[in-house]
Amino acid sequence: MKNLILSTALFLGLAISSMAPALAHEAAKAGPTGGRVLHKGEPHAEFFVNADKKVEIRFLDDKNKVIAPADQKVTVIVGERSNPTTLSFTKDGDKLISDKALPAGEVMPAVVQIKPTADGKAVTEKFNLNLAKCPTCKLQEYACECAH
Repeated sequence: MKNLILSTALFLGLAISSMAPALAHEAAKAGPTGGRVLHKGEPHAEFFVNADKKVEIRFLDDKNKVIAPADQKVTVIVGERSNPTTLSFTKDGDKLISDKALPAGEVMPAVVQIKPTADGKAVTEKFNLNLAKCPTCKLQEYACECAH
């Protein structure tokens, strides 16, 4: 009986640990323009930093295809806690684009708040915005698809 319990526990532990890389890889898939996909809220959103260091937000359907923004309101707060930068967004075709560029620096905390409608409840995602290039997948680290 003791051997059966131990072997079952060992089997379950190995099964769960072997699934973890697959689950992590699925969650880390970049968006259509190579940005980070924010999974909280519907529709999902892609967070992308362009060459001018402005943030672009694109909304995605279930097939990871870009859909036009509707009435969503997005605010991004980045930078040092003692001197944060707040970015506001305006519509630009199929995306929202920030009113100003990111502050200087390659690594900074980021807080993204998305309100689906004017009277809707805001969804918040926090992550470390790292603008360095990943040597493996060639994306910026904040959107990296690698398991490192």
